[in-house]
Amino acid sequence: MTAGPSRIELAVQRATHWQPLPSDAQFELWVRTALRGREAAELTIRIVDRGESRAFNRQYRGKDAPTNVLSFPADLPAEVEVEVNLLGDILMCAPLVAEEAREQGKAEQAHWAHLTIHGVLHLLGHDHQETVDAEVMEGLEIALLESLGIANPYG
Repeated sequence: MTAGPSRIELAVQRATHWQPLPSDAQFELWVRTALRGREAAELTIRIVDRGESRAFNRQYRGKDAPTNVLSFPADLPAEVEVEVNLLGDILMCAPLVAEEAREQGKAEQAHWAHLTIHGVLHLLGHDHQETVDAEVMEGLEIALLESLGIANPYG
């Protein structure tokens, strides 16, 4: 999907029957918010069930359990030229996102927004393994969500 003057190419794959799910327009708003005015970017968001999330988490992180969001930054060889900044892929587990929102007393759409922004920030190179990096990433998430009228997810 492409909208507006910047070229943000976003593919949303729904590999689940879970409902309700955010619309493509909602995902695009959250992605554009996280990208903060970048001229061009391409990424895919794949919405899955617990089984696929668990399989990816086991294969790529060695953890035999589903997870809410996984980010896979693009790693293209230097000689490959692309017209758009290929960021990578985000995998999101719909039933787990809904369950977490309920458990944490959050609006489900707000949690989807948070995890989408979180995933995009990972594609941009942010991390939260070290305390100082986590503080920076969380600060960005809080500010970006606030710009959308969504409360601090960590508060």
